[in-house]
Amino acid sequence: MLGNAIPLVLLASTLALTGCTMEQKGSSGNEDVKIETPLGGLKVKTNEAVVAAETGLPVYPGATVVKKDKDNGAADIDMSFGSFHLRVKAVSYRTPDAPDKVMAFYRKGLARFGDVIECRDNRPVGTPSKTSEGLTCDHDEKSHVTISNAPEHADVELKAGGKVHQHIVAIEKESGGTKFGLVALDLPRDEPKEGKESN
Repeated sequence: MLGNAIPLVLLASTLALTGCTMEQKGSSGNEDVKIETPLGGLKVKTNEAVVAAETGLPVYPGATVVKKDKDNGAADIDMSFGSFHLRVKAVSYRTPDAPDKVMAFYRKGLARFGDVIECRDNRPVGTPSKTSEGLTCDHDEKSHVTISNAPEHADVELKAGGKVHQHIVAIEKESGGTKFGLVALDLPRDEPKEGKESN
């Protein structure tokens, strides 16, 4: 899903010059990559069953993973450098069922993470308009991540969580059914300012 976006050759040559290590496991299309540096590291996993389980969301009954080219349809990216920590877990599916059925299923699935908001065109639909942890429908630079294979023009997004820890289901109607993406995000916290602590 996202594995092909990583320029492994460039990374390998850079790491060789900086005393870092890189490990790659798995067969083509189902590869894990682990990079370690003195300052931090990067891990990428693409096993769709593992990634789906780690999103914390149930898989819609009968849905099949959406694969594109050589991508596996899923990615778990964990990047840490000093105090910077970003983790993205994403997997995309397709079902012959209608979007309304998928949306109802995931409203229940997301409820375990708190308030659920519905977003269309980056605007809230109905109430609540934001979660109790402050997550909104706005796609600001700090809290929006674009995932390949996820619906490119989602008709609706369901969101739960806060600005740092988020769970998102992007739903798009397509001919013969619905395409949807499950995403769990752990975003970097804002650096605390002098004399203040970040929430």
